[in-house]
Order: sequence, then structure tokens, then C-alpha cells
Amino acid sequence: MTAKAQTLRFETEPKEGETIGEVAHRRIRLHIVNGRLKPGEKLKLDRMRDTYQASVTAMREILNRLAVEELVTAEGQRGFRVAEASASELRDLAELRILLETDALRQSIAQGDLDWEASVVAAHYKLSAIETLLINKAEDAVEQWVAADWGFHYATIAACRRPVFARTHASVFDRFARYHMLALNFRGKPAAQEHADLRDLVVGRQADAAVDLLTRHIRSGVEHILSSGDFQ
Repeated sequence: MTAKAQTLRFETEPKEGETIGEVAHRRIRLHIVNGRLKPGEKLKLDRMRDTYQASVTAMREILNRLAVEELVTAEGQRGFRVAEASASELRDLAELRILLETDALRQSIAQGDLDWEASVVAAHYKLSAIETLLINKAEDAVEQWVAADWGFHYATIAACRRPVFARTHASVFDRFARYHMLALNFRGKPAAQEHADLRDLVVGRQADAAVDLLTRHIRSGVEHILSSGDFQ
């Protein structure tokens, strides 16, 4: 996956040269991540075709791709369902995200140039604006926050130049973010402050402190999600 594809990960509007299937794939993935499509929900091909404006054949391909990403469960001849959610999976995803993201963050801090620093600051500026809306109870900004949160965390590790890491991390991030959306959506001012502090540490090239903060940030998110009582 290219850097451009990564930054467009949560965009739902068609881009020049894209196929209907590519747009539908992004939209379905986003709707699973933000909880519009619920855990365990049956994904009927005819209904999905009408909703996402793609053929049944294309929908089957897309759902098989999402099954590889573990956002969807394939049930053989019985079709597809949205993947279930559990506390144990959330904790596993958090630790895997920490493993991947902290390593990539250290490499980015070591290798990133001035343009990379600028991209981190710009991504945080956008995220901060949306977090302010959410703190002020603008619930319609949730989908924007999913994209902006991804955009910021991706920006911090974009200079690591390890495409296999990037693809794996992106998939893990999607599955982790889904739990935020299914539970309490957004952790509020503490998360916003941690993002601001992480920006400063990253741009200041303070790798150890940035890794420590990122680790605490992710684990605090887990405890916040589990405090909802929605996952066993």
C-alpha cells in the first residue's frame, strides 16, 4: 500500500481513476470501523449491492478481502458477517499495535526530515480541530475523527519506510479503532492532550519519551473502552 493510499484510507468520496469496487471497499471498511455495521451483523450481498452501488461479484470480492483483514467473518456457503468483538481481542490488538507502532515511531524519528515534521504538525492540527468539536458534543464529527486520528498516528510513523510494517499496522489500527467507536467513541480531553504532547515529542525527536507516551496512550484507550462494560 502506497503512502497516498494510506492517507486516503478513510476517504469515502471517489477519486480520479478509482473503480467502484475500490470506493465500496473503503466505505464498507469505514462503516465496520465506526460501528455503523455492527459486530455479528449479517452482510447480505443483495442489500450490500444496493447500499454500496457495486455488483454482487464485486461485493463478494470486497468481503473476502475484509475477511483477510479480520473485519469480516466468512461463513462458507452461508455468506459473511461483521467480525465479533471481545475484550480479549481488544487487549491483543492493543499490544500488537504498540509493538508495531513504537518500532515504526523510533525509526521515523531517526529518519524523518523537515517535510515529515511538517506533516506531523499539519495532521495534528486537523485532529485537534475535530477533537475540539467532539469535546463540545458535536457527535456528527465522529467519522471525521476516525480519519483524523488515523491521519495523525500514520503521519508520526510515515518516515519509517517499511511498507510491510505499514500495511500490517494499518490493519491492526482499523480493528483497534473499531472498539472506540463501538464503546464510547472518543476519550475526550485526556486523549486530545496526549496527542498534543506526542506531537511535541515527535517533532522534538525525543524517541524514548514519545514511545512511552504512545504506549500509555494506547493502553489508556483500552481501559476507557472496557470501562463501558460492552465487551466480555
